[in-house]
Amino acid sequence: MDDIVKQAMAKWPNVPYCYGWLALDARGGWRMRDEAAQRAGAPGDRLTNAALVGFIARNYLADERGCWYFQNGPQRVYVNLEATPFVARTDPAHGLVLHTGQPLGAPDEALLTDAGGILLRAGQTVAQLDDRDAAQLLQAFELDGRPAADDDVMAWLEGGDGELALRWQDRRLVVGRIAADDVPGRFDFVRRPDVLHAHA
Repeated sequence: MDDIVKQAMAKWPNVPYCYGWLALDARGGWRMRDEAAQRAGAPGDRLTNAALVGFIARNYLADERGCWYFQNGPQRVYVNLEATPFVARTDPAHGLVLHTGQPLGAPDEALLTDAGGILLRAGQTVAQLDDRDAAQLLQAFELDGRPAADDDVMAWLEGGDGELALRWQDRRLVVGRIAADDVPGRFDFVRRPDVLHAHA
């Protein structure tokens, strides 16, 4: 967390929390959701200012409920998540990098959702792979020890037999299945803090 943020929190400790105004899309983009976007249920405008995006990424945390937020000076701005708290991309130097710019590290677990998302967990961090990088990671899948074609993966996802595995760097991970709606409960995070807040 930035020092300037810590100082602001100490100076103004009781600033009300903000809900619904910031979202993280499934491609790792921060989206500002003004009142019109919130009313329309729209994703909002993607933030492109590098300094602002970096500031958000450095001050992105979770509370005890599993709700993720951006500590904006003294104010917590809660984030609606389209997928998971982190989004990963493939990277030639680091293997997998989070939308915050940090390396994911070697994955401990790989899952496919019923919606076709690829989830990776390394330690306590869970990230959905940016769909634009899915083809690259799918090349590292194998079914029963043989390279898996896209059709093989789809057939497996729809309940087909066999052991699907991901070979990534020096690891071989057996891939599991999970319903997209079950992901937050399995990994203890909240996709819609604004809804949770509205019903509190």
